[in-house]
Amino acid sequence: MSDAASALFFHSVFPVAVLVGWGTVFHYFDFTQFFQVISALGSALTAYKLYHAGLHRRYRFFFAYLIFRVPCISCALFMDQRGKTYLWLFTKSEPIVMLFYVLIVLELYRLVLERYKGLYTLGRWVMGAAMAIAVGISIISLRGVATAQLQRFSGWVVFELKAEARLDLALVLFILLIIWFLSRYPIRLNRNVVVHTIVYSVFFFANSLGLVFWLFKIRIFEPFNTILMGIASACAVAWWIGLTRKGEEVQVHLPSLGPGAEQRALQQLAALNATLLKASQK
Repeated sequence: MSDAASALFFHSVFPVAVLVGWGTVFHYFDFTQFFQVISALGSALTAYKLYHAGLHRRYRFFFAYLIFRVPCISCALFMDQRGKTYLWLFTKSEPIVMLFYVLIVLELYRLVLERYKGLYTLGRWVMGAAMAIAVGISIISLRGVATAQLQRFSGWVVFELKAEARLDLALVLFILLIIWFLSRYPIRLNRNVVVHTIVYSVFFFANSLGLVFWLFKIRIFEPFNTILMGIASACAVAWWIGLTRKGEEVQVHLPSLGPGAEQRALQQLAALNATLLKASQK
């Protein structure tokens, strides 16, 4: 979920519940706006750094997402979060944000599996099928939406939330698959790819967790939503600090295995990749 839409979603979908001791803090300090400012600044600085270092061509979709993200967050800072203009921003920007999420995960697959085109092709096919299924299920599930909920928002907003929640869940599984792959096979990656994969995983989990809970009708407290926004804003700063021009040259070897075990794992990976590559070319 985008930062521009987070406040709308948290204020409209989840009940406001303040834990003991939190009420006083939130009364005197607006953490939501603070984290939005940090997210906007971190995203802008990261985009500038990528462009200045010439890395925007390698991380094309991620760079484009950062450029799109900054004005969305900035506009949200000066809007009434319960007004019609803010709702319009949500309905127009959220589909674009979701498209960026899918493209960035595909980009992560490409960066991690640069030497294994067969595995990348399989992952791309499976992801496309999973996205289509998620959207289809969301359309069907609209039949069971309560009339009161449709009147409160709109059919399109409810569909967006349901579709995004299912897409988020599917993307979480794909990101976990990338992390599993990195922990299982001893491939060499540059430091930027490793940093980007880790930070984006945390960022996406923080952004998607609220919607996934909503999809399964799990209630969470307002302070928890704010914590998730804080984690997402910290990730924007982590990208700015962690992604460097030198990071493209420094090689990271994950995981650390014994010489014999490492050779066997790489042979298994190469054989699997060759099989998938032949199958994709038929």
